[in-house]
Amino acid sequence: MIRKMTDINRSLAADAAGFIDGAEKNYHRQLSDIADFVAAHSRQCPLVLLSGPSGSGKTTSALILEDKLDRRGLETHTLSMDNYFRTLTPEQHALVAEEKLDLESPDRVDGELLTEQLRAIIACEPVELPVFNFRTHTREMSGKILHRKPGEVVVLEGIHALNPAVITLPPEQTVRLYVSVRTRVEGPDGTVLHPKYIRLLRRMLRDVQHRGRQAADTLQMFHSVNRGEDNFIMPYKHRSTFDVDTFFPYEINVYAKYLLGDLQALADRPEIAGMLPVLTAADPLDAAAVPDTALIREFIGDSVYHK
Repeated sequence: MIRKMTDINRSLAADAAGFIDGAEKNYHRQLSDIADFVAAHSRQCPLVLLSGPSGSGKTTSALILEDKLDRRGLETHTLSMDNYFRTLTPEQHALVAEEKLDLESPDRVDGELLTEQLRAIIACEPVELPVFNFRTHTREMSGKILHRKPGEVVVLEGIHALNPAVITLPPEQTVRLYVSVRTRVEGPDGTVLHPKYIRLLRRMLRDVQHRGRQAADTLQMFHSVNRGEDNFIMPYKHRSTFDVDTFFPYEINVYAKYLLGDLQALADRPEIAGMLPVLTAADPLDAAAVPDTALIREFIGDSVYHK
């Protein structure tokens, strides 16, 4: 699908609150339909696998789905595949410092431990969950015990959640979701903003505002991240039971307000030059207009789901 920036501007000018509310309802409608399906099949399929590329909104989508299932009377637990990353060796630490280690590779995940624990969880056996320390790049045991009861649901989110080489469970025990930006945005001059650049804008804003990185730093990782998506994530999206488009028509206007100046300073970079015609055409929208339940709060901050 392609949305025109001029149409988006016109809708925001006419009724910003109504336009934003309509976009939020459309996204929640997708997840409500999935929650109905999961609830109807929870006995046979107690595990929901949720995948998608970086910047797609996996974490928030998983937490919102958990909330919707809880409201349907199904106790639901959300796990992050990140906590099953392998501890880096001293040699790998050195490669990270030199930006020579592929952090997008499925080899980073301890698939044996993950599958072993998922099998135990499905069998309603207690497991102690791991936690990954991203400051030290080490995996530790958290002391938190998950003991699923019959009928309860587990949502596992992570970029490799649909890779059968990482999770070797029978597909009939799972519901599989692929979430990503699926919509393109067209500027007045005909320039089209591809979904991968919309996800890049999300990561840039998150990094600038909340991780102490500059837009140039996020851009430097773009090609590595994009290569990892093409090699390790996209090939498995056909395995999904449901696809969710996490694009919100008003989000480009938010990113324009907070990122345009930084990106204009990087206009000599071809990736940025191709994005600027759409961003400069967007009427800036203040983050205060965005509900605290919105998915893009995962990137701009103050999400009710990330307290």
